[in-house]
Amino acid sequence: MPSFDVVSEIDLQEVRNATDQANREVGTRFDFKGSEASFELDEAVVTLHAQSEFQLQQMMDILQKKLVKRSVDIDCLDIAAPQMANNRARQAVTIRQGIDTDTARKMVKAVKSSKTKVQAQIQGEQVRVSGKNRDDLQRVIALLRAGEFGLPLQFVNFRD
Repeated sequence: MPSFDVVSEIDLQEVRNATDQANREVGTRFDFKGSEASFELDEAVVTLHAQSEFQLQQMMDILQKKLVKRSVDIDCLDIAAPQMANNRARQAVTIRQGIDTDTARKMVKAVKSSKTKVQAQIQGEQVRVSGKNRDDLQRVIALLRAGEFGLPLQFVNFRD
């Protein structure tokens, strides 16, 4: 029986490369001269350090542009509110990976409401879709791509 898995994975090496490029750009830009602005990557959290909230906004734009250039979908970013303390500003950006349970339930519900003859089941941080007909699976892929789930989705492990 044909099946595939729906996952949401981000290449953390590309995130690391984008963070390094953004650090280099901040170091060479004229409007950041003399400020101690930097990006710090720890596991799947990028922390922005700057002197003002305005600089944080500019740094966020730089980071997002670098991530897009490296083919990392920015829908996976969970941007926290900026924190100000002692003339320093900080902001944490979490890279979300995997499909949380609520989103997976929405996906399964969307697949079942489409009246396509397939089965969708949640398996950890992914959703497995299986059916008898390959065309039905392709319709489900199109349906999930059109849906707004707030996560970048990849369709892997296609078995015929």
